[in-house]
Amino acid sequence: MPGTNLTREEARTRADLLHVDAYDIELDLSSAREGGTFRSTTVVRFTATTPGAASFIDLVAPSVEEIVLNGERLDTAGFADSRIALPGLAAENELRVVANCAYTNTGEGLHRFVDPVDGETYLYTQFEVPDARRVFANFEQPDLKAAFTFTVTAPAGWSVVSNSPTPEPQGEGDTRVWRFAPTGRISSYITALIAGPYVGVFDAYENGEQKVPLGIYCRPSLREFLDAEAIFEVTKQGFDYFQEKFDFPYPFPKYDQLFVPEFNAGAMENAGAVTLRDQYVFRSKVTDAAYEARAATILHELAHMWFGNLVTMEWWNDLWLNESFATYAEAVCQAEAPDSRWPNSWTTFANQMKTWAYRQDQLPSTHPIMADINDLEDVQVNFDGITYAKGASVLKQLVAYVGQDAFFEGVRAYFKRHAWGNTRLGDLLGALEEASGRDLKAWSAAWLETAGINVLRPALTLNGDGDIESFAVLQEAPALPAGAKGEAVLRPHRIAVGLYELTDGALVRTDRIELDVDGPRTEVPQLVGRHRPAVILLNDDDLSYAKVRLDEDSLAVVTEHLGGFTDALPRALCWASAWDMTRDGELAARDYLTLALSGLPRESDIGVVQSVHRQVKLALDAYADPAWREEGLARWAEAAEEALRAAEPGSDHQLAWARTLSGVARTDGQLGLLAGLLDGTAEIPGLAVDTELRWTLLNRLAATGRADEAGIAAELARDNTAAGQEHAASCRAARPTAEAKAAAWASVVESDELTNYVQASVIGGFQQADQRALVAPYAAKYFAAVKGVWETRSHEISQQIIVGLYPSLLVEQATLDATDAWLASADPAPALRRQVVEARAGVERALKAQAADRAAAQR
Repeated sequence: MPGTNLTREEARTRADLLHVDAYDIELDLSSAREGGTFRSTTVVRFTATTPGAASFIDLVAPSVEEIVLNGERLDTAGFADSRIALPGLAAENELRVVANCAYTNTGEGLHRFVDPVDGETYLYTQFEVPDARRVFANFEQPDLKAAFTFTVTAPAGWSVVSNSPTPEPQGEGDTRVWRFAPTGRISSYITALIAGPYVGVFDAYENGEQKVPLGIYCRPSLREFLDAEAIFEVTKQGFDYFQEKFDFPYPFPKYDQLFVPEFNAGAMENAGAVTLRDQYVFRSKVTDAAYEARAATILHELAHMWFGNLVTMEWWNDLWLNESFATYAEAVCQAEAPDSRWPNSWTTFANQMKTWAYRQDQLPSTHPIMADINDLEDVQVNFDGITYAKGASVLKQLVAYVGQDAFFEGVRAYFKRHAWGNTRLGDLLGALEEASGRDLKAWSAAWLETAGINVLRPALTLNGDGDIESFAVLQEAPALPAGAKGEAVLRPHRIAVGLYELTDGALVRTDRIELDVDGPRTEVPQLVGRHRPAVILLNDDDLSYAKVRLDEDSLAVVTEHLGGFTDALPRALCWASAWDMTRDGELAARDYLTLALSGLPRESDIGVVQSVHRQVKLALDAYADPAWREEGLARWAEAAEEALRAAEPGSDHQLAWARTLSGVARTDGQLGLLAGLLDGTAEIPGLAVDTELRWTLLNRLAATGRADEAGIAAELARDNTAAGQEHAASCRAARPTAEAKAAAWASVVESDELTNYVQASVIGGFQQADQRALVAPYAAKYFAAVKGVWETRSHEISQQIIVGLYPSLLVEQATLDATDAWLASADPAPALRRQVVEARAGVERALKAQAADRAAAQR
C-alpha cells in the first residue's frame, strides 16, 4: 500500500537518532455512533542525539489540522505519505499533532462495529504490526518504547478500557472523560483502547501479597454465553505456572481480557488489555477441542506479557522471540500446570501446530525462523507457521537438548537482564548458554538461521528369525522449493525411538531409546539383536522437528491398527506422518481415506478426529484423481452418516460427525437428512440442532440448491445477529448459480463496503469444491484485479481477497501457466508476490498428488 511502508534501515536510523520519553494522547470518540472520523491529539516528548537533524513521525489519517514542534507551528503540507516531516530537531523536543483519524471496518486501527441485536456501537484497537499510527501519531517501531498516557472522551454509559487501570469517568451530559495513568515503557503496537457498552465480569489473581485485578468483557448480546469462571480458571493457572517458571512477577497493574467483534486474529497481547475474537464466547455447543484451543490462546497471550511486552524484539526479524516462545509456553503450561484440563496438549501440538509448520516450510516462501525482514510489508505476511509453530517446535527440541531446568534458568536471567528493553537473538542465546554450559551458536545456525525441513527414515535389516541385524536413522535434506532462499541442510536432532507391540489389538510401547541424530546416517546399536517389534516409531514423544516416515512393515500395521495405540501422542504422530505422505504424493489420497476409515472409529482424541476430518475432505477435493473423486466423496459421506448415527448421543464425536456430514452430503437421502434436521422432521438422538449447527446444515443445502433465498432469509430472521448476518452472506454466495457467484464477486472485488468478517464469509461461500465450473470464469478476472486490490485496499482486506479468491479449485496446468504469466508481467510488490506464489504452490502440489493417486489405482 503506497506510503505506509517502513524499511529496517529507516527504523535503525531513527532509533539511533531518537530516544522517546512519553506520549500524551487525547482521543475524542464522541462521534463513534455516527462513524467517519475522530479527533486525535498527540503530544510526544523525545530527545535527539544530533541536534539539527531531521526525522519523521508516522500517521495514517484523512487529515492533519495542526503540527507544532518545540513551539513552532509547521506547515501541515509536511504530512505526506503517512509521515510527518520533523526538520531541525533540538536536543530535547516536544511535538504536538492534531489529526482527524478514521474509524475502520477492517479490523485494523480503531475498528467500529454496530451490533444488530442492540444497535449499539463497539470499538477496539488492533495495532500489530503498524496500525497505532491509524489512531495517533507515533514512532511506529518496536524499539522506540515510551510511556503512554491516554485521555478518552466517549459517550456516557460506555466502558472504556486501556493498558492502565480504568479510572472513574468525569463530566456531565452525553459524554464522559477517562484519564488513564501512564503505562510503563512499552512499544506502540501493544497499546490498546476498547470502548463501548461492553459488560464486564471481575475477579483477582492472588498470590501471597500479590493481587492482580482481572476482568473479562464482551458485548451484552453475548453475556448469556460467557463462561467467565472457566476463563478465569485457565488464566489463574497460567499466572501460577508462568510466574513460577519465569521467576518474574506479572509486570502490569491489571489483566483484562476483552472478547471483541470482527477480530482478524485469534487474539492480541496488548499489555494488560488482551483482545480476543468473540467467537471464543461459544453461543452453541462445541467440542472439547474448541475449549482446548481457547485455553491455548488465553495462555499464549498471557505468556506474551513477558515474551514480547516486558522484553521486546528490537526489529521484526526477531518476531519469533515473541511468537515461538508464546506458542511453546501455551503448550508446556497446559501439559504441566497442576489441575490442567488438557495434559495431552503436546498431542494437539503435534497434530495441528506442527502440521501447519510442515506445510509452511515446504512453500516457496519458506524462510528461517529468524527471518530476514526488510520492511513492514515483509513482516505483515510473516505471521505464519514457521514463526509460530516451527519456532515452538525448535524450542521444544532445544529444551530436550539443554534440559528444561537449564532452559528456564536462562529465561529467568533473560527477563531480569532485559526487562522493559529490546533484544536480539544473541541476547537470549547468551542467557541460555550461561545457564546450560552449552555452546548454542552451531545449534542456532542450523535451526534458527536456515530454512527447510528434514526427513527421518528408518533403515533396518532382519535375519531369518526376525531379529534386527542393523538399524540406522537416515536423514534427508530435500531441496528447498523453487524460489526459496538458501540451501537445504542436515541438522542435529534429539529424538526418541519408540518400540510398540501389538497385543489383543492394542499397540503398547515396550521400550524407548533416546539418542542424537546427526548427519545423513546415525546407527542405533541399541536395537541390534532385538526381535523386530510391530511398529518402530521415530521421533516418539515428538522431541524434534522433522518429517518422519515409517518402514514398510510398520506402515502396514499402522494402517490396520492406528487406533490401537494406547496413548494419544503416538497416534497423532502417525496421523501426521500419513497426512504428510499424502501431501507429498507418497501415500495415495484413496489410501489415506482407507486409513481414516480404519483408524477413526478407535480415535478418542476429539482434536485429532476433527483434524483428520478436515484432512480427508481436503485430500478428496484436491489430491484425489478427479476420475475417482466422486467415488471417494461418496464413501466418505456414507461413512460420516454411519458414524453420526452410531455415535454416543450428545457426545463431541457425534457433533463432529454431524458437521462433517454437513460438509459432504450429496445423495438425496443425506441431503434430506440435513433438511429434516433443520426443519425438525428428522432427529438424531442426542444431537442438539442449535444455532451454529443450523447454519452449517443450511450452508450445504444452499450450496447444493436445496435452500433458496427465502430459506436463508428465514434463518436470518431467527438469528439476526452479527454471526447470523455473516452466515447468511456465506450461504448466499454458496448458491450454485451464475447470478450468486457474480453478486459475490462484485461485493468483494468491485466494492469496498463489506466489513472484514462479511467479506471473509462471502469468499468462503464463493469457493465451493463442487462448483468448479461455476467459478472457472473468475480465474482470468482474478489476475486482472489482484494487483489493483493490493494497491487500494488495506493489508488485511487485500490478503483475504488475494488468498481466498485465488483459483485454487482449478487444479490444472492452465492455472499454473496463468499464474506464471501474471508473475512475469505484473511486477508485483514482494509481499503480494509471496501470497500468490504460495497459492500457486498449492495447485502444483495437488497436481502431483493427483498423479500419485491415479498411479495407485493402476497398481
